[in-house]
Amino acid sequence: MKRSNRLVALTNFFIDHPKVHMQLSSFTNQYGASKSSISEDLDIIDKMLKHEGVGYLRRVPGATGGVMYIPYLSQDNCASIIRTLCEDLEDPSRLLPGGYIYMGDILGDPMMVREIGRIFATAFSALKIDVVMTIETKGIPLAYAVANHLNVPVVIVRRDPKIVEGSSVSINYVSASSRKIQTMVLTKQSLQEGANVCIIDDFMKAGGTINGMKSLLAECKANVQAIGVLAEVDDEDDDRIVDDYTSLVKIANIDRTQKHVEVSKGNIETK
Repeated sequence: MKRSNRLVALTNFFIDHPKVHMQLSSFTNQYGASKSSISEDLDIIDKMLKHEGVGYLRRVPGATGGVMYIPYLSQDNCASIIRTLCEDLEDPSRLLPGGYIYMGDILGDPMMVREIGRIFATAFSALKIDVVMTIETKGIPLAYAVANHLNVPVVIVRRDPKIVEGSSVSINYVSASSRKIQTMVLTKQSLQEGANVCIIDDFMKAGGTINGMKSLLAECKANVQAIGVLAEVDDEDDDRIVDDYTSLVKIANIDRTQKHVEVSKGNIETK
């Protein structure tokens, strides 16, 4: 196989298999090339991934070593995506009753959701995460995008128990925004005891739903490693009950009468 063809095949493999450790011998057997040639190919791919600001190849030397693709957006790429989100969300036509913002088109855009997932994967790249959790329904696309880049499974918390999913753990929690008692359910078989969990949600006001998921994880004896929120509302009238989270955008000064909303970068640190 020519080097040009091999470079395309290798790059495609890494993009489709993030955080999968591969030994060089597997590539030499598949492409009929020497280890030195494969190593040179990997140097080229690593250089271009870094140049494009979309990740890098982590190399482990030695007989049992290998290579792994780590999705990692550059600071400029993260800032550009967040800036686009802010501009889109400031559209007055998105204003909904109750201080909410319509985000259905964003959550339905596969390209944008993929990039949002890559930002969260970048922010949490140094953490040991075994599973991504979200609550039905609008956070599901984001959770799968993050899980894809972290190469971990997704666990979905339900509002009601499902007979086909077997025994479950349920808790009642108070929604901090509506002040109503609600229920969330998690299937026992979907999460192992001691698992390290990344919670992902699309929207947060006071944080009641996320706090409920944290309580549910405590019941399951699992660990909360990270919390990612696409959009948070900066509202002085709401007493925030969750503070250990990472948000991409912050929505403030919502005025439905004047059709005005301000959206800025959230508390995420892009390095």
